[in-house]
This record gives sequence, C-alpha cells and structure tokens, in this order.
Amino acid sequence: MVVPVLIRRDECLSIKRAAYHAGKNDRTIRRWIKRHGIGRQSADGGPYDVSLPALEMVMHGDMPALEMLREGRRSTPEVRRYLDFLGLPE
Repeated sequence: MVVPVLIRRDECLSIKRAAYHAGKNDRTIRRWIKRHGIGRQSADGGPYDVSLPALEMVMHGDMPALEMLREGRRSTPEVRRYLDFLGLPE
C-alpha cells in the first residue's frame, strides 16, 4: 500500500474537480489515488480528497517530486516548482 500524501485544506479537490483539472475521467483519478497515494478518504464510504500539487505531479509523470512532497519536503526546488505554478504557499 502506498502512503498517501498529506493534504492541506487549501490544496484539496474532489474527485470530480480533480478529473476536470486533469482532463481525465473519475475512474482514472481513482486509479491514480490507489496507485500513487494522491488522495485520501477520511471515512469508509466517504468522499475522496485529492491533493492538487500531487495530482499535477502525476499528470507530469514527476514521481521524484511526488516522493519529496510525500516526505514533506515542500521547500525543495522540485516541489516548489509545482506549488509556484499552482499559486500555493510553501
């Protein structure tokens, strides 16, 4: 099992919004959540929350940056690049 990325409230998307942002369907986003740990479900049967920066990293195939984000290394240039692009704070 993949350890999920920690998600800040201001970086949280629903699956529907994540699918729209990525130009993909809901099934693809759900698959990415399971495969890459870019989302969380706070309760069984509850809605999923998706990390916007993690989604962007998966869309670009940047798994090294995703691992740095997962480790909480938000100030590294590799992660900072995505946060700046999305207008998100460090």
